[in-house]
Amino acid sequence: MNNKTFYYARVSTREQNLNRQIAAFLALGATERDIITDKESGANLDRKGYTALKNTLLRRGDTLVIKSLDRLSRNKTDIKNELQFFKDNGIRLKVLDLPTTLMECPEGQEWVWDMVNNILIEVIGTIAQQERETTKARQSEGIAVAKSKGVPFGRPKAQQPDNWDSVICEWRNGNITAKRAMELTQTKRTTFYKLAKSNI
Repeated sequence: MNNKTFYYARVSTREQNLNRQIAAFLALGATERDIITDKESGANLDRKGYTALKNTLLRRGDTLVIKSLDRLSRNKTDIKNELQFFKDNGIRLKVLDLPTTLMECPEGQEWVWDMVNNILIEVIGTIAQQERETTKARQSEGIAVAKSKGVPFGRPKAQQPDNWDSVICEWRNGNITAKRAMELTQTKRTTFYKLAKSNI
């Protein structure tokens, strides 16, 4: 069976135009039936055209051509995972904005493609990790600043009902059950015991 080449173009909204990406593919000799498109956000991978490519069209030995890596996803971790998927399934990925991925290797030297794939996966993975760490650091800094300004975080503390002191005294003296105490104070089990513990 002959190996095939497919092309994937994506824009984020229906108002945006796919023409530039499609023109680049046609210039490479693509036929329109081999160009798969999506007009959906790159925030997730659950896109009709892309899903069809991965699950139905692409086979081991085939080639997928895209304009840039962000056509796969906006998320670096997702991009890394997709690169790994193509590598594991024997699908060659060509990225027009990354000339290294376009080079042709003599038969028997396909290991060069594996090397390029490994480098891409490593680089994208490192960038994704840095982005996660940067985001986490910014969140921590933001929380610290907010706390310094008195902004409360977490669940609000449970407030004692007006009749709490008298009811809790009756319960501790064994005059009423915990269930009755909860009814009288209109508190749930967790809240009741939490407040009771804090009052010890």
